[in-house]
Amino acid sequence: MTLIYKIVAEPVWRAAGPVFRGAGVDLSDGFIHFSTLSQAPATAARHYAGQRDLLLVAVDAARLGDALKWEVSRGGELFPHLYAELPLSAVAWVRPLPLGADGNHDFSGLSP
Repeated sequence: MTLIYKIVAEPVWRAAGPVFRGAGVDLSDGFIHFSTLSQAPATAARHYAGQRDLLLVAVDAARLGDALKWEVSRGGELFPHLYAELPLSAVAWVRPLPLGADGNHDFSGLSP
C-alpha cells in the first residue's frame, strides 16, 4: 500500500461527511493537496507553522484511481494532487499532528 498524507485542521476534517471535499486552499486550487511522507514535514513547516489542532490523514493512493495526479510543485518535486472528492473509505488512518518542543510538527513514529 502506498500512503499519501493530508495535513488538515481537525475541525475541517471532522465536518466531512462520507467524502472530504478539501480545505480552503484545496477548494480554491481545484484539487486536494497531499504530500508523501518525506514531503510532509516541509509542507507542515511551510503552510502550517505553529498551528495546533492539526491532523495527519494517511490515504491509500491506490484507492483514488485516475483522479490522483503526480504533479511538479515545490522545488521540482512531484506531489500527489487529487482532482476529486476524497472518499473516506480510502483513509488508512488519522492521527493528531502535535507541535514538538522545538515548535515543529512531530512526525516521529512514522516510517516510509
